[in-house]
Amino acid sequence: MSKRLLILIVVLLITVMALAACSKATTPAPAQEQTQEQTTEEKAPAGGEECKVVFGAAVSLTGKYAKEGEYVKNGYELYVEEINKQGGIPVGDKRCKVELKIYDDESNADRSAQLVEKLITEDKVTFLLGPYGSGNTFATTAIAEKYKVPMVEANGAATKIFNRGFKYSFAVLTPAPYYLRGIIDMALDKDPNLKTVAIVIENGAFALEVAQGAKDYAEEKGLDVVYFDKYAKAAKDVSSLITAMKSKNPDIVLGAGHLQDTILVMKQSKDLGLSPKVFGFSVGPTSPEFRKALGKDADYVVGAAQWTPELKYKSDDIFGTPQHFTELYKAKYGEIPPYQAAESAAALIAYQKAIEAAGSLDKDKVRDALAALDYDSFYGKLKFNEQGMNVYKPMAVMQNYTDGGLYTVWPKEAAVKEFLYPFVPWDQR
Repeated sequence: MSKRLLILIVVLLITVMALAACSKATTPAPAQEQTQEQTTEEKAPAGGEECKVVFGAAVSLTGKYAKEGEYVKNGYELYVEEINKQGGIPVGDKRCKVELKIYDDESNADRSAQLVEKLITEDKVTFLLGPYGSGNTFATTAIAEKYKVPMVEANGAATKIFNRGFKYSFAVLTPAPYYLRGIIDMALDKDPNLKTVAIVIENGAFALEVAQGAKDYAEEKGLDVVYFDKYAKAAKDVSSLITAMKSKNPDIVLGAGHLQDTILVMKQSKDLGLSPKVFGFSVGPTSPEFRKALGKDADYVVGAAQWTPELKYKSDDIFGTPQHFTELYKAKYGEIPPYQAAESAAALIAYQKAIEAAGSLDKDKVRDALAALDYDSFYGKLKFNEQGMNVYKPMAVMQNYTDGGLYTVWPKEAAVKEFLYPFVPWDQR
């Protein structure tokens, strides 16, 4: 090989290597591509890209509150299905499709808080929905406040949730101290001669507020509260409390707790022969699971309800009337909707109306729109006081009837059946 040819080959090799290096230098690094994708997503809904709103929640799908948690999830999912049929939530001049990200908090408040933090920091959800129960809601609203992400919750009624000066938490449901007022009013309307009340309480934030509210209201109405005691969370035996109540021979027995507690109280009341003139509870009797667990022993028992299908609320542009919501729910889930499902769907309606008013998905703008919200929905009025509570919507009462049905019996203007009174003693059935 000549010296001239060798020099030519070396020059060509150097040229090829230089061109390759130049090409590699102009190729974006993977990290730069990822940053560009994130920037584009953050700018939505501007431009022609697809817009979506992701709501995140930690909900009890296992553990003590699994049945109530199932109702919560159903309410969330039914709303998402219906709004997406309409093209999504209106945001400015476009509609944004809605998605849900739900984790199981296992009926544990600490786990619920951990999962909500994950939803914010890892999943980057747009907004937060509440869990089931006041304890879990108390824990998760602290996380929402820490990161300044709005949370509209539908299943935490304890006022202690809202007595911390938080700005990012809102509740669509009536506060806990008002839960049993309707039952007391109804009982006295039926029989003004009732004199005494016994109250049995689950040892938890929600139940304690319900019980104290009931005690105060009963005394205000001239009733004598002859028994007021609590049992441990997850109690399997309340027979000592039942025996103590029976010794007081109360006209009315009120229970402040949750579904499984209420079933337990009723089973052991039958075993021990406790037969007041009225049995009423904060949570339980309005759930289909209550009748399934007790059969005919559910007869005559009344329960407080945040919502019932018979209420005469205005028609909204998502679900229409309470009756239409009921039809949609029954078609999808095969049963009459318990109020936990209705209030959960209502939480998303509150969000929708706030987003529409804000014309934006900006978290602070939506928070401010929630604070100013005043909307009449199938669930009732959605409006919040300065603390974020909905004190503008009354409770209803439902009764398990002897024909196996569950009917609204209070307030009178919404009642479809007359309040069956008195409770027929166990030994006379």
